[in-house]
This record gives sequence, structure tokens and C-alpha cells, in this order.
Amino acid sequence: MHPSFDLGITVLPAYFTLLMVGFTLAILWAHAEGMRVGLDGNAILDCGLLMLACGLVGARALHIVADGQFWDYVHLCTDPLAVPALALGHGMKCAADAQCLDAGLGDWCEAASGLCRQHRDCLRVVKIWYGGYAYYGGFLLAVPTGLWFLRRRRVPVWRFADIAAWAIALGLVFGRTGCVLAGCCFGRVTDGPFGLAFPRHSPAWDHHLAEHRLSDLARASLPVHATQLYEAMACAVIFLVCRARYKKGARFDGEVFFWFMLSYAVFRFGVEFLRADDRGLWLGGLLSTSQLISLPLAAWAGWVLWRGCAWPAAREAPVTAPVVKGEPHGIP
Repeated sequence: MHPSFDLGITVLPAYFTLLMVGFTLAILWAHAEGMRVGLDGNAILDCGLLMLACGLVGARALHIVADGQFWDYVHLCTDPLAVPALALGHGMKCAADAQCLDAGLGDWCEAASGLCRQHRDCLRVVKIWYGGYAYYGGFLLAVPTGLWFLRRRRVPVWRFADIAAWAIALGLVFGRTGCVLAGCCFGRVTDGPFGLAFPRHSPAWDHHLAEHRLSDLARASLPVHATQLYEAMACAVIFLVCRARYKKGARFDGEVFFWFMLSYAVFRFGVEFLRADDRGLWLGGLLSTSQLISLPLAAWAGWVLWRGCAWPAAREAPVTAPVVKGEPHGIP
């Protein structure tokens, strides 16, 4: 776990930084590939930035609503004292605000209890650099917005979606690597050979402490499934498979995108059973929010692949000539 990058002049949150790096690379690669096959490069860049912004907003919104921390955000604005205070551990009580800040447990030390608390912050909900995202929230907002935007700009929707499929998978590899560094999205306790223990005051450590599975003297959490790494590796495989299918040639425009959506939904549905973090549970704790979303997406993708035609159908639009080295882009 390495939650931040200290650059000397500033400190960058590891998760958010890797997320931005991953999807910036994805947008640039999609732009280059789109230009190569004759799509409107400016429209692709505009669409990529719009989808990135919508992805952040949607992912943040679903996290707030479904991940079990809604009232913490509310109380942080209305009554910060209602947000649970955090202890330094080792039986120590804080004596100065600096101790809480250094431990990343809050903004100030409550003298009466010796616990760390946070000041009132009504804008924490929009401070995206603090983390707190749910991937499917971003996907469900970004994809329809992107489809609408491309239709308005008369870019072949599903032709571009095939490029976006492997680009999104690549971005997710970076994002899930950031999850490992931040310690979020951790798995259930395991005795297996691939168990990963997180340090004190990590989300996994706090979770196990709250469940009375370890004492506040423990230096690390119990070994847990490295679900973040599982997903990063799965997305790397999905990226390679979708990229290979794209280069080989799809049966119909949109096929690669729907293979991406199906494969990710199936994997995500399965890996959720190994996760232990707060992510919203439904049907008496049987399924998580992401699993409920995965089911209709997998069904939609499976139906489209069986049908052999993307749905909804996209209006055809003119495509410019592919870029040839040494020649100007566009139709002469």
C-alpha cells in the first residue's frame, strides 16, 4: 500500500493519479487509432474528455449512493461529530492535530477522547481527489453520453465503440493498480498463497478491527484476497483479447465493444463474491450493486453478440480517408 506519491513540491494521491494516467493514455491511443482508420480526430478527443468527466461524476455518484457512506458525507456537512472518530492505535491518544494529519485519520484531535476527527466539509462530495468511485456508475453515465455526442458529431458510433472497448480496458488496468496502492476494494480474508496484508489504518485493517478480528496493536491486516490485482490482471487480458479481435476484424461494428462489456460483466460478477469492502449489498446481502448492474449488461451484450448486429442501430455517417504518412488527412 502506497496511497500517495511525494514529488517534493506536492503530494499526489496514487489512485487518482494512476486513474488519470491510464485514461489519458487510453484517450490518446483511441485518438491515434481513430485517425488511422479515418474517423474525426477532434470529435474523438472531445468525446474522450467528455466521457472521462462523465465517468468521474457517475462513478462518484454511485459510490455515494450505493457504497454505504452516504450518511458520512451528509454528516460531514451537517454534523461532523456524527462521523465516527478514529484512533491512532497502540492504545495511544492523540495530543495534537499534527498526529491526526500525519496518520491520515482526520484534521484535528478531539482532546476529550484523544480521537481524530474531521472539520466540517460540505464540499467533500465533490473533492474527487479524495477517492471514492464505483466503476459502473461512470460506465452507465459515460457510455450513453458518448453515444449521444458521437451521433451529434456524425461519427460512426459502433465503429468508434470498438476502439473504445480495448482503450477502456487499458485504463482499468491502471485504475485497479491504483486501488492496490490506496488499499481500497480489498477482498475477504484468505489462507491461500496469494493473500495480501495491508498496513495499519488501511481500509482492510480498519475493517478487521471493527469486526474484532485483530487488536489495535496489529501492524497489518489479516491476509485478504488481492481482488484489486485480480481485476487488474483480468482487465489486462480483456484488453489483449479485445485488441487482437479488433485488429483481426470484427463481424459487425460494435462486436468488440460488446465482447468487452460481456467479459468484464462476467468477471466482475464473480470477483464481487471475494470482496469485503463496503460496496452496497442487496437482496439480503446476496448480491452487490455491481453484480446487479452486471446482470443486465451481460444479458444485453450476450443478446447482441448472438444476434450479430449492434443495438441500438447507429446511423451511418461519412468516414474520411485513413491517414497516410506524408499526405494530409481528409478526402482530397
